[in-house]
Amino acid sequence: MARVRTLILRAPGTNCDVETAFAFQQAGAIASLVHINQLIHGEQQLSDYQILVIPGGFTYGDDISAGKVLANELKLKLGEDVQNFINNGGLILGICNGFQVLVKAGILPGLHNGGTQLTLAANDSGKFECRWVYLGVNEDTPCLFTKGIDRLYLPVAHAEGKVVTSANDLSDLSIVLYYTDESGNSDAGYPYNPNGSVGNIAGICDTSGRIFAMMPHPERYIRGTQHPQWTRQGAKKYGDGFQVFLNAVKWAQSL
Repeated sequence: MARVRTLILRAPGTNCDVETAFAFQQAGAIASLVHINQLIHGEQQLSDYQILVIPGGFTYGDDISAGKVLANELKLKLGEDVQNFINNGGLILGICNGFQVLVKAGILPGLHNGGTQLTLAANDSGKFECRWVYLGVNEDTPCLFTKGIDRLYLPVAHAEGKVVTSANDLSDLSIVLYYTDESGNSDAGYPYNPNGSVGNIAGICDTSGRIFAMMPHPERYIRGTQHPQWTRQGAKKYGDGFQVFLNAVKWAQSL
């Protein structure tokens, strides 16, 4: 069986691409770092890959708003390629800045949902939040990236991670991840919810479950020794984030 090919999208300001590629490699995929201009100029073809990943960072300095410039490039210069990739069953993962890009490009909540309005705004704290957070997983969503996962403990690092949407649109979202406290309470508030997201939302997916965006960084905890207290608690073989990548690779093997 041919190995799964993963495209890790790069642009000026991307800074989590190598870690994300390593995580996919550890999960058994071939991961390639591809600059946005290589796709625009036809030097690389999105159709040659099964998984597209937009990793964390601050693309184009987050000018205008976080992820907006890269989102415009995807929508205006590669929109048809992205649509064909989705139609052909490809997987898309957006992490942190990638979440912002997918939302502002209209890829999430969904290319065809039309009515749902959602964006990501500045954190309620008014500052960059860099901390580890507890996450609950909504098992009722179709998200294939989180199959078999009930809870996660992962780091966040963002200044614009607050999910903003209306009460009516909130009920239409496929919410995958919630910020919680140590006991799983999703109403604990700050600092457990680091940004003030409505509904304590930390991750969403489309109706197919193949397009997933999350603010926390799973690539920063794929080994047990990456846990901040591993010397006290003992290190697991794999960190909580590893299963996200493994699920994607296993599913893509069927494409």
